[in-house]
Formats: sequence, C-alpha cells, structure tokens
Amino acid sequence: MIILFDLDGTLIDSTDAIVSTFHYACDMQKFQKVTDEKIMALIGYPLDIMFKSVGVSDDKVWDFVASYKEEYRKISTQKTTLLEGANESILSAKEFATLGIVTTKTGRYSEVLMEYFGLMKYFDVLIGREDVEHPKPHAEPILKAMDKLEIGTKEIWMIGDTKLDLISAQNAGINSIGVLSGYGSEDDLRNFTDIIFDNTLQAVNFLKSRKK
Repeated sequence: MIILFDLDGTLIDSTDAIVSTFHYACDMQKFQKVTDEKIMALIGYPLDIMFKSVGVSDDKVWDFVASYKEEYRKISTQKTTLLEGANESILSAKEFATLGIVTTKTGRYSEVLMEYFGLMKYFDVLIGREDVEHPKPHAEPILKAMDKLEIGTKEIWMIGDTKLDLISAQNAGINSIGVLSGYGSEDDLRNFTDIIFDNTLQAVNFLKSRKK
C-alpha cells in the first residue's frame, strides 16, 4: 500500500505561521489589511493563488510570494506544531505502507519542517509546489509522487483535509480519505469522498484494518 499525506491541516498545524507571514508580506508590499479569517479560508491553495484571491494583481503577486517566503523561512519551525496523533499515525502507517507527502507548500520548507519534527526519514517522496507546473487540485502532484515510487499493484491512498486533496486524488485515479483536522468542512469533503475521519490516526487505523 502507498499512503500520500497532505501537510497543512492533515499532519501539521501551521495556521499561526501562515497567517502571520501573510500579514508580513502584505505589510512589506504596502497592501491593504486582510482579515485572519480570509487568509485561513485560503490555506491549502498555492501562495500565488492565495494572494491573487485577496486582490493582488498578477504583475505584483510574485513580489508578495518572495516576501512571504523570506519571512516564513525564519519563523516556520517556531510557529508550527504537529497535529494530535500525527506522529503516531506516521509511525503506524510506516509499518505497512510506503509513505509520501504531496503538498502545495514549498517542498524545501516542508522538508525542513518534517526534519525538525524528526519525521522526514519515514517518507520516500515529498512533492512540493516547486516540483510541479500544476498544483492540487490538478493530478500532476500525485502523479509525480507515484512516478517516483514503485507502484506495481499496490493500493494508493491520499489523505487530506481539503477538497483540493480529494479532487487531486480523483483526477489521478486513486483512493482518498478526508480528515476534519484542518481547513475543509465535512460537507465540502463529502462531495468528493465517502470516507471521512476526524484525524490521520483514525484514517491510518482504517487503512491498517484493510491489510489484515
């Protein structure tokens, strides 16, 4: 079995890091104030889409992204925590599956975070924003991860907290599980998968039961 995990809202809580860094980028670029709620509603989308969604013009968006990354690199580890049960879910999943991470975060910073938590060694692949032309909900990130793994006849599952993860899985032709530990509502997730749990540990326990 292969299990691909999203990061934000699935394994980690980086809400504080993302919101504060988003405000920093807007301040640096002399942009209007954006509410915390608006920023949180956009978490899971690529940074350029997040900034465009609050009114940043196409010709300025990469300046905002650069400002964001400059600050995020400094504060990400201090303002990010593992979600409850995430550590246990990874250790348990590793006992019976090959693991990967598919995220719209910058892969370099994602790897730093997972190294910081001592968990990167359990993953065989990490696909970040810079690794693809088309991020989730496009199939490309998942297909790229699959490309780097020995698939054979293994079952492949994507676990994520937003519809972007589930649509990406659907587009790539693999199974998906929604978790309610992050930013997507249950109603939203139910449009794209029938399998929903409160967190990744419950999701992994479900997959583990399938192996027996």
